[in-house]
Parts: sequence; structure tokens; C-alpha cells
Amino acid sequence: MTALDLSSPVAVVGTGTMGQGIAQVALTAGHVVRLYDTVPGRARDATDAIRARLDRLVEKDRFTAADRDAAHARLLPAETLGELADCTLVVEAVLERLDVKQQLMRDLEDIVGEDCLLATNTSSLSVTAIGAALRNPGRFVGLHFFNPAPLLPLVEVVSGFATDVTSATRAYEMSRAWGKTPVACADTPGFIVNRIARPFYAEAFAAYEAQAADPATIDAILRESGGFKMGAFELTDLIGQDVNESVTHSVWQSFFQDVRFTPSLAQRRLVESGRLGRKTGQGWYDHGDEAEQPEPHTAEPAQAPAYVVVEGDMGPAADLVALIREAGIVVREEEEDHGTRMVLPGGGQLALADGQTSVEFRDVVYFDLALDYRRARRIALSASQDTASGTLSEAIGLFQALGKDVSVIGDAPGMIVARTVARIVDLAHDAVAKGVATEEDIDTAMRLGVNYPLGPFEWSRRLGRSWAYDLLDDLHLRDPSGRYAPSLALYRHAYATEKREGTP
Repeated sequence: MTALDLSSPVAVVGTGTMGQGIAQVALTAGHVVRLYDTVPGRARDATDAIRARLDRLVEKDRFTAADRDAAHARLLPAETLGELADCTLVVEAVLERLDVKQQLMRDLEDIVGEDCLLATNTSSLSVTAIGAALRNPGRFVGLHFFNPAPLLPLVEVVSGFATDVTSATRAYEMSRAWGKTPVACADTPGFIVNRIARPFYAEAFAAYEAQAADPATIDAILRESGGFKMGAFELTDLIGQDVNESVTHSVWQSFFQDVRFTPSLAQRRLVESGRLGRKTGQGWYDHGDEAEQPEPHTAEPAQAPAYVVVEGDMGPAADLVALIREAGIVVREEEEDHGTRMVLPGGGQLALADGQTSVEFRDVVYFDLALDYRRARRIALSASQDTASGTLSEAIGLFQALGKDVSVIGDAPGMIVARTVARIVDLAHDAVAKGVATEEDIDTAMRLGVNYPLGPFEWSRRLGRSWAYDLLDDLHLRDPSGRYAPSLALYRHAYATEKREGTP
């Protein structure tokens, strides 16, 4: 079955931000759109608001006046649910409460025709549980748009346990006809994006709680080394701490309090204090008009070493070797099994973050993973109290000679970018193994839904098939709570590669 015909009317129930956004998407695609809200007058107010946004698009030359006028005529507020009887799609975007959504679906089923597709825009509830209220749950599907719906391209098309394949296909093709990029996924807590994105926030908050670094420094490392558009602290201030924590808590509870999804105590305290981010003027950061934004910790200038000894091929940090040479620093190469270590003139070592701690080894400084070492503007270093000051100074001077700002953080195993990426890769492999979505759809969802610089599987291929497993396995040995235990899927991924290469 193909997408809905443009001549068929579409209804949106719930006229908040998401409801209005979805209605605008359907409207600009060419449908007649009916808006309904249980609160009298809200549907008419939402209609006026959408029409005003279309007017602004005309002013910005993003929409023609003729198309605007036609869209105005197709947008109709509904006074009762009965006015939705001839619609072939109804999308609900009402309060995130299971009982409210279930009752709405029961009411709609008694009104609309048998061929009408019923959909929910829920981001935190089970599609299966909502659809269970229907006599025919096969017609029910999740359509998870991202805010703002008219601008963001991703739509997660979620099949509940009882969703018919034909219903999911109709919803998928309809999303594509509306100019969106749909991805198909099973009904699992968090779907794709909100499930796999949890480590991005969790690891930043964990590093802060462990006093490895302050929020401004962690955010700068995620942006300027990891390649993320925003750091976790500034992003959650934008989203709203209460909203972000609610999603985290929902996923954690839905996975029966799986330790991998444990919420942050620091974020809980922030929410309890009413510091919800930009909307309240205070979150991790002060958003007042006169507030000065904190600067990330940046090391003072240090003398670059005259040479380094590179042991092995440096793995994911191999590009550093060429950069060091280009900076005029002599590189001596030795064939060793270490693969990701350099020896500095003072005898100390510089190693890529691998899940071990600086305190375990004498005189070692760890450096964090970068999306692209050539383009990275900042590099994070980690040292323990036992690391020689000369070794740390040489490491700082080396990266400064490459044109990088350097942030020195506490002795945090796996550092910040490395363990964040490793956990994202692990959750992605686990999701595919459990039938949540395909590798391609997961990569698409994470790039479009949360603007990651790479999809998890693209990252996995770039870093090496066993890199994430090895790092998490090291972390798990040091924190046996289960938070960092690599999934069976990631183990199989790494082990299968070793078998093909002849490792017993």
C-alpha cells in the first residue's frame, strides 16, 4: 500500500508545539488538515498560529503567496471529534499519559472509517500499549516527529507488537511523501534516537560527578574534539533539564532499571532546584542577560618535545603521526604491539584513551579520541597525581605545537569522547541484534535526529571493529557495576573479526 492520496484529509489531535508542527507538515504537503483539541478555542488558536507562520514563510520567500492562500483554505479547526470521521489519517499529539491516549484511540475508532490509519507521536510511551486499547490494533502505528517538526527531517515509524506491515508501510511512504526521511523501528523504549543517545548525556554527567572536569570544559571537548554540534550540558539546557531527565527516566524504567540507562543524580538535583535551563534562565549555565559564560579549562603554553617515539600504528589516532612531522617534531617509529602509545623524551608515555586509568601505570598521560585529529581544535589530556609534571608538560606542548587547545582533566578512564562514542556504538550494535532497526536506519536516525557527526556504525567502521569492545571491556573491569559491560552483540562483532583474521 502506498502513501495517502493528497486529496484525503488528515487530522491532528492535540494543538501544542508538536501538534501544530505536524499539522503544518501535512498542510504544506497538500492535505486538508483538521485540528482538534479538547480545550475549547485551542484548535482555532492553533489554526491562527499556523497561518501566521505560513505568512512569515512568504515574507522570507520560502513559500509563495498562492500556496499560502491555498494552505490557509485547507486548514480547518474542528469543534468535535465527529468532524474527523472522513479522515484517512489521525495523528495524536496529546498529553504523555497512557490512559489519556488509550481513551482517545477508543473514541476515534468509533468515529473514523476502517481504512483510517491511526498514529501516535509519543516519544516515551509504548506504541503497543496505546494500540492495545483498539479493537483493531493493526491499524495503529507510531509516527515520532522531532521538534520543530516542519524543520527536522527525521520521522521514526514505529511498529507496535500488533501493527500490520501494511499500516507501517503506509506510514513510512506517507512520511517520505511529506518530504521527511523515515526510519523503521520496532516498539522499544526510546525507539532509536532516545535509546542510543543516552550515553551522550550520561557520560558527560558522570565525568562531571566524578569531578573530572567542569561543564564548560566537557562541552568544549565534545564539540571541539568529538565533533558534536553542542555539548551535553548546553544541549540539555536548551532542551530543558526536566524534559531530558524525563526521557532518561522513562527509558531507564522501561528497561527495568537497566544500569546502562541510570539517570544522573546531578541532573536530578538541578531539576529539583528548578534550574531547568534556558526557559528558566538558569541550568548548568546562567542564561541571564548579563551572565558571563564560563570558559573551558585551557592549559598554559608549554614547550614542545624535540621528538617522540611512536610504537605501532597508533590505531584510530594514526593521523597524529603525520601532524607531528608537519609541526617539525622528529618522529621515530618502532614496531611494537602497543599500537596507540608514544614515548616522550623524558621517558613518559602518551597513550590514546583505552579504558584504563593513569594511576595504574607509571608516568603515562592519556589523550582523548577525536573525530578528526587534523581538524580538531581541542584535545583533552588525562593524568594522575603520580604522573611526572615533565611528562604532562611535554604532552601539552606536543598538542599545542599541532595548533590545538589543550584541556587537562582528571584521571578518568576512557576520558570523555572515547567512552561516549564506545557506549553509543555498543547500544547501536545491541539494538540491531535485538531487531530494533537496521544499521543504515540507525545511522540515519542519529545523524538526522540528534545531528551526530557520524552514525554509530560509520564510527565503528572508522575506529576498528574491536575498538569499542576493548575500551568498554577495560572500563567494565574497573567499574563492574554493569554500566560499561559490552553487549553480546559487540563481543560477537569483535570476536568474529578476530576469527576471520586467524586469531584462535
